[in-house]
Amino acid sequence: MAKGKILVFGGTGPAGICLLRELLFREHETIAFARNPSKIPSELAQNPLLEIIQGEISDIDALSTAISRSTAIISLLGPNTFSGFKPALYPDFYRSIFPLMRTHGVRRIFAMGTLSIPDPKDAFSLARLALVGLVRVVAGAAYRSIIGVGEVFAKEAGEDVDWTVFRIAGIPGGSDEASWKADREDGEVFEGYAGEKGWTLSQRRGALARWLVDAVEDGKEKWIGKMPLVSRYGGSGKRV
Repeated sequence: MAKGKILVFGGTGPAGICLLRELLFREHETIAFARNPSKIPSELAQNPLLEIIQGEISDIDALSTAISRSTAIISLLGPNTFSGFKPALYPDFYRSIFPLMRTHGVRRIFAMGTLSIPDPKDAFSLARLALVGLVRVVAGAAYRSIIGVGEVFAKEAGEDVDWTVFRIAGIPGGSDEASWKADREDGEVFEGYAGEKGWTLSQRRGALARWLVDAVEDGKEKWIGKMPLVSRYGGSGKRV
């Protein structure tokens, strides 16, 4: 699937830097849309396969330019603070890029969500219930924002956008090269719904990055229009 440039949103955080490392390691032409490009490590910024476009996620012209040069999108954007931002920020961002994707013929997008987003296929999980309840109490704005992300994809993306919201929980791990290299081999990946065999509550950032690049390469058609949980597969050994 991935024969053109992959556009990355959220590429300056730890998980995003791991994703950039994985994409460049696998020789994908990549565009990083960043408000603060200086957060991208110099060894990545200097890679000829990486194009960096500076802009705010509210800048429609800059977003249009970035999307027009891509064939698929991976977004790791999401709330990472307890307060200080508007819950509508990320839902509004996705709402704004759907028409741009249609205009430029870009169909595929993988967008990050969390296990706070409910799915009818999830089985009851006491651990999930407790974690989501905690987030709802101590980080209400973040909770409302991520719920809004799930709703905007489910209700507004439309049939001409091939979307997948991958829901995560904890993503520990470093973003330096050594940590990424070690963590990308950390166990097999679970993809499915709460309560299914193998689901856990964490996945190392390097392993998530590897799964995302696998996903953009093969398209993960079975997850189009769906919101799978993605985690380390419980009890699995080191990947090779």
